[in-house]
Amino acid sequence: MEIKVEPKAMEIKVEPKTMEIKLEQEAMEIKIHRDIPEATVKKTKEEEQPLSPAARVFHAPAFNCYVITVIGVKKKIEPDVVIEGLKQTLIRHPRFSSKMVNKTNKNKQTQRWVRTNVVTNNHVIVPDIQTQHIENANADKFLDSYVSDLTLVPLDTSKPLWELHLLDLKTSDAENVAVLKFHHSLGDGMSLMALVLACMRKTSNLNELPTLPYQNRTSSGSSRLTGGSWRGFRFLWLFMVLWSTIMLVLNTICDALRFIATAMFLKDTKTPIKGDYRLSMPTRMSLVHLTVSLDDIKLIKTNMKMTVNDVVIGVTQAGLSKYLERRYGEKKNVVGDDQKSKKNSNEMPKRIRLRSALLVNLRPTTGIQDLADMMDKGSKCRWGNMIGYIVFPFSIGLRKDPLEHLGTAKRIIDRKKNSLEAALTFIVGKFMIKAFGVKVTANLLNRMLSNTTMSFSNLIGPIEEISFFGHPITYMAPSVYGHPHALTMHFQSYMNKMTISLTVDPTVISNPHQLLDDWEESLRNIKTAVQERSSTHQ
Repeated sequence: MEIKVEPKAMEIKVEPKTMEIKLEQEAMEIKIHRDIPEATVKKTKEEEQPLSPAARVFHAPAFNCYVITVIGVKKKIEPDVVIEGLKQTLIRHPRFSSKMVNKTNKNKQTQRWVRTNVVTNNHVIVPDIQTQHIENANADKFLDSYVSDLTLVPLDTSKPLWELHLLDLKTSDAENVAVLKFHHSLGDGMSLMALVLACMRKTSNLNELPTLPYQNRTSSGSSRLTGGSWRGFRFLWLFMVLWSTIMLVLNTICDALRFIATAMFLKDTKTPIKGDYRLSMPTRMSLVHLTVSLDDIKLIKTNMKMTVNDVVIGVTQAGLSKYLERRYGEKKNVVGDDQKSKKNSNEMPKRIRLRSALLVNLRPTTGIQDLADMMDKGSKCRWGNMIGYIVFPFSIGLRKDPLEHLGTAKRIIDRKKNSLEAALTFIVGKFMIKAFGVKVTANLLNRMLSNTTMSFSNLIGPIEEISFFGHPITYMAPSVYGHPHALTMHFQSYMNKMTISLTVDPTVISNPHQLLDDWEESLRNIKTAVQERSSTHQ
């Protein structure tokens, strides 16, 4: 087949033999872009790879998950510049230049990634938005509605499973907005975020890649006990190692039993934020976000001698308690004054089982430089979905001292750290896929998550301002949908900011912005309590 383009008559002739299509220039009202494939790939066996077990689960009807990342920028987006940047970076990644193909071999159907020609313009959407009458507040609502509507439209499987929306829309916290959507089968959250960051550069130096905070790991006791000290404390060290091993095994066994019980029968308390998706999944999800000061979180972290993750989970526990108190109070007003429960000022049950599925990345973090080299030089690096789950129980309830939320959250986190629950769930998941197939595994995972209330994840972002193909970024708000939870909370740090993204089922949580406000108020209350405590101890 040959394609001949004659500029004068704007005729496109398609041969062989009898097929001929003529398009007159005057009749064409749609602007023709350069739809020449940016990558010509020979389809050899090396260009085909089978989907990983986790990727196959993410394509199952019961667990069809997508990732959406909202990126706010400081200047008007230039689509041509972004498209050219994508040609030089993102589409050079094998997963973003491959489509998923179902193949049948010996009556057995398999799913494979097959390299294909990528036309960048087919993946970049620039909607025509009439913004002259849209104020900032209405623009924020428009953005929330636009992003939420994307959850109704699945990606086209005839091409690589990603798309980028460029919105000429000025919101309260950004001059323009980009929305990146891709299927979760392309990779886990950590890998995908690292890949997106590898496409960006520091604003201060456009030749440098973004820098992530250095995570200082305290040295182990064995590294400090050397020489005479080692001989003197050898017995104590051996005892501590033995005790830690015993506790690790016991904690892992307990967590495994709880995980099995959750998959079979152990359900969370039915609360105003818990959905029921045993029969069907929600059709449209609402995505909203809020940006707060990371310095406030670090202030609490330093004074309480915790990690940022400890503080975020503690504040989340306080925010959920405040929000549930509000929702139960609304429910109390609806049932009327003749109810016995009206005698109590707090309608929340005294004991609430509310658990979250915490996503844990089990793969050694793929460096941003490694991914940049892969796109630039074609080198290889780790990629795919390698995530485990931790079932984390929140202690819901009002506290006179808001710092109690931090204490209970840290105790649970420290206990979970001394367990192999995440690794065990990953190993068992791979075994189940091989033994029982993707459908059974996806249904079991769906059932387990349905018996919990929410999902939770936290990612570390760059510490300096970065640009998206020359567009300085103000915030990044990634989230995920497609799993059986009415509430998903995702935290993304960037410079001195922390962005909280919520994905909610609007039929269950109709006011997600109120939940964000309660989270922010809980952060202020805990910060105030920490400052008062510090002043009294001085």
